[in-house]
Amino acid sequence: MLRRVLARRIERRCRSRDEDPGAHAGLIEETVARAQRAGLVDDARFAAARLRGLRRRGTSTRQAQARLAAKGIDAETIAATLAVEREEAQGAEAGEADTEERAARAYARRRRLGPYRRPDAREAHRERDLAAMARAGFSYRLAKDVIGGEAEDASSHGEE
Repeated sequence: MLRRVLARRIERRCRSRDEDPGAHAGLIEETVARAQRAGLVDDARFAAARLRGLRRRGTSTRQAQARLAAKGIDAETIAATLAVEREEAQGAEAGEADTEERAARAYARRRRLGPYRRPDAREAHRERDLAAMARAGFSYRLAKDVIGGEAEDASSHGEE
C-alpha cells in the first residue's frame, strides 16, 4: 500500500513537471525498505488490526480476505491472520463458526436486516435480507439462521 501511495504521488508530481516517473522507482523501493527496517510497515500487524475492524462491522471471512488482498496483503499473511483469529476464538471457547456468526449478526444489525428490522416488515423483506447476507459473503445456512433468528441479541447489544 505504501508503495502504491508513493507511486501515485510521484506520478502526479512528475506529470506537473513533465518528468519520467520511472526515474524515481529506486527511490520508492528505498523508502519502502527503510520503513520496513524501522518497523513502520508491518503487513501482519496491519492485517490483524484491519481484520478486527472488519469483523466488528460484520464482514464475512470471504469478504475480509478480498478486502485485505485489495490493500496489498499477500495470501500467506491473510491466511496466517485468519489462523490467529481462529486460535484466539478457540481460546475464548468460540470456534470459527461462532466468529462468522458474530460477524453475520453484526452485519444484520448494522444493515437492520431480519430480527433488527421492524417486526411488521420483517417477513416481507426476508428474501431481500437473505440476498444481502449472501452478497456480503455469508453462507446460506448462516444467513437463514440470522435472518430467521430472534431479535433478543438486538436488545442485549446495548448492554455489551
